[in-house]
Amino acid sequence: MCAYVLAISMACLAAAAPDAPMHQGELIFPLEDWHNHGSCIVECPNGDLLVCWFHGTGERQADDVVIRGARKVKGAAAWSEPFLMADTPDFPDTNCCMIIDPQERLWLLWPTILANTWESALMKYKISTNYMQQDGPPEWDMMYVLHPKPGDAFPEVVARKTDEYLASIQIPEEVAEEVEAWKAHNLEQAGDKLTRRLGWFTRAHPYILDDGRMLVGLYSDGFSFSLVAITDNWGETWSFSEPIVGGGNIQPSFARRRDGTLVTYMRDNGPPPKRILVSESKDRGETWSLVQDHPTLSNPGAGLEIMTLRDGDWVVIYNDLPEGRHSLAVSLSDDEGTTWKWTRHLERVEEGTGRFHYPSIIEGSDGNLHCTYSYFEDGGDKRSRSIKYATFNKAWLKQGDPQ
Repeated sequence: MCAYVLAISMACLAAAAPDAPMHQGELIFPLEDWHNHGSCIVECPNGDLLVCWFHGTGERQADDVVIRGARKVKGAAAWSEPFLMADTPDFPDTNCCMIIDPQERLWLLWPTILANTWESALMKYKISTNYMQQDGPPEWDMMYVLHPKPGDAFPEVVARKTDEYLASIQIPEEVAEEVEAWKAHNLEQAGDKLTRRLGWFTRAHPYILDDGRMLVGLYSDGFSFSLVAITDNWGETWSFSEPIVGGGNIQPSFARRRDGTLVTYMRDNGPPPKRILVSESKDRGETWSLVQDHPTLSNPGAGLEIMTLRDGDWVVIYNDLPEGRHSLAVSLSDDEGTTWKWTRHLERVEEGTGRFHYPSIIEGSDGNLHCTYSYFEDGGDKRSRSIKYATFNKAWLKQGDPQ
């Protein structure tokens, strides 16, 4: 009886013990000279992992750029060979993202670049119900164009929110003239119907609310600010939030507080010093607060993602230095982003030897975090590029960097 009780006690203690720190990483495909960038990862309902990214000889300026993908079948030791996800012949296809909706349909969203400028981006999306096969790409059921149509009040809202933002910051006298020129340019663009309807595109995961509303974060390099595409009926119709106007806030990614407040963290595309930029919405993404610098998180003006974990903690994955993309960190908050108590680095090298950027992160059904990011090794005239996958748990993150 004593031995039995001891065995049960030991089993209970083992079950209650925290997970041992775990981290694994691997390249999805061997390093190559081709430009591979802007990945996004999802977990399929059967436990497979699916990743997309754009691939070609360049970005917006290269007409051979396509969307590629790869799959890691649950339990498999290696990733599949890359396969084609989307291609508009003789046009660049870039900045892709994915999500799986509650109906277990896969969405792929991306822009086709019409005239080799970001301002000519045309948003598209595909939906698939057959994407969990062992080999090859998803079978797409349909493809649509997502036509951004900001409301008629867009010019007035841009003007008001621009003034509110400029009133909230200190503008050095030596750049005051430049700021006024930026403001005038944005207001002129906002007044042009074609300009405000073209050039919006994706970067980070969309976000689905509990009631089924899907938010797709969009941004414009022409305006250098963001807005949100909203659908309450899975793409039958779309509406658009008011613009999220700041000093170069792009590529929105979303988390949600327990009280329902949505928070977006954005890349800083404005002048230095650069920080992660933040805004909030209390009406399910319709309107957004004044854009502000994050008080503690540095960023060199590079892509990032934030997410709410199932237990309510928040995770952000980002380049954490004010300059350079040679350091990629992941931070954890247990107070909904008020503080970030734990940080660990996925990559950190000497500047000029590598870049690790445009990360994508999810929480898997196994409770671990899974991420992908652009992995560039730089040396001399040679550039070697791939997409890297890493998985780790909170215990590894909380352990911190080795001393």
